[in-house]
Amino acid sequence: MSHYPKSPVMGQMMSQPLLISSIIQHADRYFGANEIVSRRVEGDIHRYTYRDCHRRARRMANALGGLGVKMGDRVATLAWNGYRHLELYYAISGFGAVMHTLNPRLHPDQIAYIANHAEDQYLFFDTTFLPLVETFAAHCPTVKGFVMMCDRERMPAASKVPNLLCYEDLIGAHSDQYAWPLFDEHSASSLCYTSGTTGNPKGVLYSHRSTVLHSYGLTIPDGLNVSARDVVMPVVPMFHVNAWGLPYALPLTGAKMVLPGAALDGKSVYELLEQEGVTFSAGVPTVWLGLLTYVGENNLGFSTFKRTSIGGAACPPAMLQTFRHRYGVEVTHGWGMTETSPLGTTCTLQRHHLDLPEEEQQAMLEKQGSVVFGVDMKIVGDDGGEAPWDGKTRGDLLVKGHWIASGYFKNEGGDALVDGWFPTGDVATISPDGYMQITDRSKDVIKSGGEWIGSIDLENIAMAHPAVQQAACIGVFHPKWDERPLLVVVRKPGAQVGREELIKFYEGKIAKWWTPDDVAFVEALPIGATGKVLKNRIREQFKGHALPTA
Repeated sequence: MSHYPKSPVMGQMMSQPLLISSIIQHADRYFGANEIVSRRVEGDIHRYTYRDCHRRARRMANALGGLGVKMGDRVATLAWNGYRHLELYYAISGFGAVMHTLNPRLHPDQIAYIANHAEDQYLFFDTTFLPLVETFAAHCPTVKGFVMMCDRERMPAASKVPNLLCYEDLIGAHSDQYAWPLFDEHSASSLCYTSGTTGNPKGVLYSHRSTVLHSYGLTIPDGLNVSARDVVMPVVPMFHVNAWGLPYALPLTGAKMVLPGAALDGKSVYELLEQEGVTFSAGVPTVWLGLLTYVGENNLGFSTFKRTSIGGAACPPAMLQTFRHRYGVEVTHGWGMTETSPLGTTCTLQRHHLDLPEEEQQAMLEKQGSVVFGVDMKIVGDDGGEAPWDGKTRGDLLVKGHWIASGYFKNEGGDALVDGWFPTGDVATISPDGYMQITDRSKDVIKSGGEWIGSIDLENIAMAHPAVQQAACIGVFHPKWDERPLLVVVRKPGAQVGREELIKFYEGKIAKWWTPDDVAFVEALPIGATGKVLKNRIREQFKGHALPTA
């Protein structure tokens, strides 16, 4: 696929395609006895090894062939983080088909739309999702069969799902003798759809090459720094951007893998962290909020948990400080999106940062960080010209690289690139030493009197208040200034704080004209399918909100 000129003198090195199947083969050969632990939807703890996983993945690859699946066919999953889902990650892609993860947190109509758009041929699902599958199965004409991920004993006596098959029957009926095929590394490996907060979701089609390179990027010290010495629990769901690539990066390194299943409440996450000796985990802020609340209320600590990666939404500085200073857990702030596989940036300190005062180190760690090799970034102004890296000038963030999307599946939305760069929809600054900080989504920027106010900064300050559990800031109509900030707050259980106290809390922390004009208190913020606060819903809820005139 290369269109570049060839040198008259070429290197004399082996050329092997970068294929996902090579990762599980490597894990079997060199880390075969290392453990994969799953909390099953059945409620118990399942344990086996990378060698066992590889053996069962080969059986499933044979089963896919027996079902008539062909190279390039899309095969869907609707499942939590567990060992059967992991087997499908390797069986489907290794076979040459395309693994398509469906997000169960979406509306059934949206799931059906995505399955039909992808033209899924089979759909594998966890038992907890049987009622959900029953609501849309009849509306998915391309799906030839639905496979329930359980043994024969747990299969329902009757179901509305057509051509319902049993996962363990499929595994059991086929041999583990299977030779992974070799093919072009640019072949499609998996398909993830954007969350679709505006308009229909769009598909991002990863390749074997992009996935393997992305896995390398995750493992390096200034990526997520995972190794065979780690016990890693991906809390981020395997249906959300392939659990940020950890199901590939962990077998690549031989790390013990702990898969938490459906129970992501603070108590369940804490118990699994302690029981399995987890050293590193990764997830979105909403999950860590639940964990920190549980640990704090029960006066607990962590015995082995030392590092976490937080992404998917900006990590509130108060959360970062609590992890770091109260519990001794190092937080790696990161940024990415479905279209970036998702690793874009991670925030770790460089050697010359280690001599900075603690407050300045903290300010650095609150940024989304710098790119790992394989990704490039820039910010541009309204004129399309590149903005300076001074840590102050804001611009639209654009990226490119080895694992960045060049477009969407079936060319939805047309050409996605601008002069070879992917526009992320984020507004950011970049410091002189290359540290990026998201100041807002372009659609969430508050425009007041012709100037921009970053909602994330206002949210972070509010969440540093001891009585605030969650906060979101939106722009609401103002007759003179066009928009002014409205702070929407969820109080901590049993805590009391009022409007005047919160507004006063901003004094001296920001420019006075940035201070929110009003505060609204709610029981909960709307959370989307990927754990992000849905600001479009909040804007709709407070569309007619009257700001104080005084």
